Amino acid sequence: MQDQGEVRRTPALFPDAAACRPTEALLAELLDDLPLRIAGGPVMPTLDMAAFRAELAGFDFHTPQTLDTLIPWVVARLESGIVQITHPRYFGLFNPAPTYPAQIADRIVAAFNPQLATSTTSPAAVALEAHVIRAVAARAGLPPETGGHFTTGGAEANFTALICALTAAHPGFAQHGARSFAGAPVFYASRESHLAWIKIAHQAGIGREAVRLVATDGEGRMRAAALAEAIAADRARGAVPVMVAATAGTTAAGMIDPLQDCAAIARDAGCWFHVDAAWGGALIASERQRGVLAGIEQADSLTIDAHKWFATTMGCGMFFTRHPPVLSAAFQVSTGYMPSNVENVDPYVTSVQWSRRFLGLRLFLSLAAAGWEGYAAHVERAVTLAALLGDRLRSRGWTIVNTSPLAVLCIVPPPGPADAATIVRGVLASGAAWISVATFEGRQVIRACITHGATTTDDVARLVDALEAARRGQPGHGVV
Repeated sequence: MQDQGEVRRTPALFPDAAACRPTEALLAELLDDLPLRIAGGPVMPTLDMAAFRAELAGFDFHTPQTLDTLIPWVVARLESGIVQITHPRYFGLFNPAPTYPAQIADRIVAAFNPQLATSTTSPAAVALEAHVIRAVAARAGLPPETGGHFTTGGAEANFTALICALTAAHPGFAQHGARSFAGAPVFYASRESHLAWIKIAHQAGIGREAVRLVATDGEGRMRAAALAEAIAADRARGAVPVMVAATAGTTAAGMIDPLQDCAAIARDAGCWFHVDAAWGGALIASERQRGVLAGIEQADSLTIDAHKWFATTMGCGMFFTRHPPVLSAAFQVSTGYMPSNVENVDPYVTSVQWSRRFLGLRLFLSLAAAGWEGYAAHVERAVTLAALLGDRLRSRGWTIVNTSPLAVLCIVPPPGPADAATIVRGVLASGAAWISVATFEGRQVIRACITHGATTTDDVARLVDALEAARRGQPGHGVV
């Protein structure tokens, strides 16, 4: 019997188990065949946004509604109101349909909601993440002492790399910032790299002009000679080179910089060598493909996104460094309200974040369920399908202008009135697939990337048909 003096909880926010069961059943029913509904529908949004905004205006948050009403409304609006990146014909950016184990991990984590700031409050979760970090680092060829952590994504991981590079470059940086250096600190990435580097330089306080975008070789890879020349020129004018950031899987074309040459140049220049392998790093899973990443094992630090080719749910990056003491020095802070402060262990003193979600379970469950062999099959399958797409397009007079070992194609249409942008608009309007326009070595191209673990040869054929129809000006062809 409830105590008369007990302060009651809010049942809409904290219902008891019995009240949750019908809602859980409704949610399971709505999501059970969602993948089939998405695969059978258009990839592009079809939602009437004016009507949707009018619906949103009706939510004044003064009159409560039941979850039994809200959940079907939300699911329906998401089905029609977003680009369906879990569609097997989403040939888009590096955000694939998530693995089933990763989805299960999100449910488990939401139920426990651990705080991963310290090992004291969440010892099992912190240890599990550290175990995964060590396993992936070992697979990449990094030494046993490698440390690191999960991040919100590649931008945070790359920001962490720059902070580590600056910390390692001058003992006064952690305390006094960029003014510790005798000249302006600068770092190097290829002009085809992800330009989050511009924002990262701004965040780090060294200014956007600190980013040196190095010339490429005409095929999307950083030109090693140009890198060496840029470092020498900066030294001559009094700047202080601190980091070389090579890319293993450029965003537009999936190209891999000459990692071994970049490592040697960085070493000779006394620079931190970072590899941004946010997407391409997943090739470490494949014994057949991992050779294209030769040199990655020489990195001082490394970025790999689990939510890209490892196909976990979104917001799951990883940062690795062979210099854990530098990582700890970069983010060390002491405060009385934290229950511990363990160097190289507690996430709040080894990362940008403080409070943090338990991200690593997503990759742990996926790796534990499939193993490296399962992930090898996953990435190799994508590469095979990309090659098939390229072959089918070439046979119809299209040109593939990149030579990536990864699962992305930069496509140029046959001569005719329809340029790349026009063709992409036609494909998107058809609803049959999602592709994008990109710029590769100064040339406008159509970009198609195999992202979905369940994409089939039939989906590839449908994309080819949609491209051909759009080139010929047949809008609407291929609508699902």
